[in-house]
Amino acid sequence: MFLENKVDKSEKRGWIEVITGSMFSGKTEELLRRLRRARIARQRVEIFKPLVDNRYSEQEVVSHDANSIPSTPVESSGNILLLCSNVDVVGIDEAQFFDKGLNDVCNQLANQGIRVIVAGLDMDFKGKPFGPMPDLMASAEYVTKVHAICVYCGDLAHFSLRKTASDRLVEVGADEAYEAVCRHCYQKKFMKK
Repeated sequence: MFLENKVDKSEKRGWIEVITGSMFSGKTEELLRRLRRARIARQRVEIFKPLVDNRYSEQEVVSHDANSIPSTPVESSGNILLLCSNVDVVGIDEAQFFDKGLNDVCNQLANQGIRVIVAGLDMDFKGKPFGPMPDLMASAEYVTKVHAICVYCGDLAHFSLRKTASDRLVEVGADEAYEAVCRHCYQKKFMKK
């Protein structure tokens, strides 16, 4: 005998979406597109970014193509929970710069019936998993990996090659500090350093 499970279809359901890839792959553009569509649908949207990301703006999430949306910069992932109330969708940009608690924060929000859309680099400039991104990709219902174009050969790029001599893990920058490269060109260029 089968037990019939009745699900209340009117109950608010949440989930996590992760948009990931290298620098210049369109992660923030895709995040902005999804958030704008949510606003068109008259959903209540809140957007966050790490305080450290002030490349283009202190108060906005800005893509490399100069498209933007107002956001709230926060120092740690726990602040997101404190600042989220009465929302349907939460957007988070540059997730790799957040602390490891971001995965728990996103899961708490999703468990409360909130759609959580997260964008961030999957790998650092050394080609290693970056910050909370591996955990987020593992617990997300949807993962979208986007690719840039290799600046040297034109193949699909999924590595972010640092052009500066800095060895610091977190080095906020754009095209003056990084370029998108394919695996082959990454190996050639990175192994020379």
